[in-house]
Amino acid sequence: MATLGDRIDGIVSRAHADALEGAFEIVTVEDLLRHYPQRYASQGRDLAEQDPPEGEHLTIVARVVSAAEVRMKSRRGSMLKVVLATDTQKVDVTFFNPHKVKHVIRPGVRAMFSGTVKYFRGKWSLTHPSYLVLPEPVEGADPVMTVGRIRGAGQLAGIARASGAGGEVDMSIFERPLIPIYPATRDVESWTILACVQQVLEQLDDIDDPLPAEIRDAQGFVGLRTALHDVHLPDERTQIEAAHDRLRFDEALALQLVLATRRHDNAQRLAPACPPHGDGIAAAFDARLPFELTDGQRAVATEISDDLSRPHPMSRLLQGEVGSGKTIVALRAMLQVVDSGRQCALLAPTEVLATQHATSIRAMLGDLGKAGELGAAENATRVALLTGSMSAADKRAAMLEAVTGDAGIVIGTHALIQDGVEFFDLGMVVVDEQHRFGVEQRDRLRSRAREGISPHLLVMTATPIPRTIAMTVLGDLEVSTLRELPRGRSPIKSNVVPASQKPQWVTRAWERIREEVAEGRQAYVVCSRIGDGGEGDGEDGPDGKENPTVSAIDLYHALGADTLSDLRVGLLHGRLPSDEKDAVMAEFAAGDIDVLVCTTVVEVGVDVPNATVMVVMDADRFGVSQLHQLRGRVGRGKHQGLCILVTQMNPGGPTYERLSQVAATNDGFALAQLDLATRREGDVLGSAQSGATTTLRLLSLVGHEDVIAAAAALATEVVTDDPSLERHPGLAALVGSSLDAERLSYLEKT
Repeated sequence: MATLGDRIDGIVSRAHADALEGAFEIVTVEDLLRHYPQRYASQGRDLAEQDPPEGEHLTIVARVVSAAEVRMKSRRGSMLKVVLATDTQKVDVTFFNPHKVKHVIRPGVRAMFSGTVKYFRGKWSLTHPSYLVLPEPVEGADPVMTVGRIRGAGQLAGIARASGAGGEVDMSIFERPLIPIYPATRDVESWTILACVQQVLEQLDDIDDPLPAEIRDAQGFVGLRTALHDVHLPDERTQIEAAHDRLRFDEALALQLVLATRRHDNAQRLAPACPPHGDGIAAAFDARLPFELTDGQRAVATEISDDLSRPHPMSRLLQGEVGSGKTIVALRAMLQVVDSGRQCALLAPTEVLATQHATSIRAMLGDLGKAGELGAAENATRVALLTGSMSAADKRAAMLEAVTGDAGIVIGTHALIQDGVEFFDLGMVVVDEQHRFGVEQRDRLRSRAREGISPHLLVMTATPIPRTIAMTVLGDLEVSTLRELPRGRSPIKSNVVPASQKPQWVTRAWERIREEVAEGRQAYVVCSRIGDGGEGDGEDGPDGKENPTVSAIDLYHALGADTLSDLRVGLLHGRLPSDEKDAVMAEFAAGDIDVLVCTTVVEVGVDVPNATVMVVMDADRFGVSQLHQLRGRVGRGKHQGLCILVTQMNPGGPTYERLSQVAATNDGFALAQLDLATRREGDVLGSAQSGATTTLRLLSLVGHEDVIAAAAALATEVVTDDPSLERHPGLAALVGSSLDAERLSYLEKT
């Protein structure tokens, strides 16, 4: 017998165990059983009830009624037109390589056919399905049969090979009404995984269900053993649905238990109480503000100020539209902390943004940011900048200001969370553009405070967070939202330009830039790649041919030499030396550059109010939220902003439609939901926030808000009553089975 914690190499063959570990890091029984099928092949026995939907993958056991080779009308060659008879109806099947199958697929043959449903003129059929010739059924015969040669092709033949040993094939798998299809690789076929799963389930002991019976009963869930069996070997689709409901809730609950524990632990920790001072640097800064805060800014500032005044760490997300004034709110909060004798660290995702923050904050503070210099104000502090590309001497100077406490505000990139960076008394951490950082990264910076102290945390984003993300990725944070733009701002106008169909529209975009510059304004031109042939530049497409996208370097030369030769054109990208990047941004901010050709280094934080036009080349190469962020760089002053999205994609396709949706609205919250729907959820408790990795198997942050909300409510209730989960060992085990040990260990430390 076997338990969930047993290694599979003692149950399945060593070759299969090694292959599963290499391909999917599957080591234990539980690892294997939580490698869920991605879909199920249907036997088609319910075809009498209704026709299958377009695109469904189904499997039919049928007898060949006729098989005729016919010539194709539209191109050379022939095809094999086959009619099958199932128990309930006749089905048309087409093969496009008749010479390979006509000697096998003959009238009278009984076989299994597996393929995707396609409709033509109201009638459905299977096109070039995989197939496996089956023996004639014999009542009472052993389903394990000896075969000299498997006659078939494609996935079904793969099933037979995977279930065969020594020439024996267990044909019972083909009698199942639903056959699971797994995520697989070239080396590990779906059918190999199925054979291993069958072996494991046959030897699996009873399971101690981690979910208490009262919770299962209240939610109407099946037991864990039933769910794990039925998700792999269901007899009907209702069993799959019930298994998914249970296993999906387990995933959501595991996440929410971690987040609820973090919230509870956070509430128990000590933080420096930083109440406002009526005569400190914060009050002096407010007195100098040349503008009036919006109602939203004042309301959020009050929430943050109240949090900072308490002896427990603030954990708050400040989200707001591009240009809504988050930075000024964060700066006022940092000054409140500085007034209490503590330091603040501001973590930014790029050097350009970190440098921009340092420049703008120093400018806003004036003599309030020049402590130790001649002419400094009485309550002044210092602002230090630390980035990876700074010289060793500049790094040492910045690190010295941080560790001695001379700098009340330390701004930097990932360099701030590297070993060796220490603070004198860190009281608050601000993370800008939080979607660029994971939980681990922001907590690594928080760990730089004095022992026994947890600094306050404020994370900011101009990418509005859908509620499901807020409940998962950021479920340990309170949320504040800025929706209104500063007075005088006009919504940005956006247009999509199909360059291949309307090249004259691209020409018009350059003319539009020239018109704006003639009025004394400036423009950005954004490219998806640099073009210097450096690593990761994407010079070649996946087929090895030259990438058709426009590079920043090539376009910079083309615009400067021809199209916009009468204008001052600059170039900015991430592989320029730090001093060159700073110099280019300074020139652009000063108005000495009319048109800045750049990559996404300007995506966030860059503030040049005189810039009114942005042209995004190959806009289809950017994500929804990224485009929203980019266009937020224009229209930041008193003039109307314009964003032109240039694409080689043709109207009517899904990519063009996505760009049209971006152009149609400036509502970042609506675009955030669109963005979430068009990309994978990320590793929600690790350093990644999107794309490559995920701890979620069945739970979708897009479609399962109700599941997440129910799990969050239950997790809060459980953790409030039993913070350490000592009285709920099953739930503690559930967290362990859903999150890897390394990540759990880190979360406990932070």
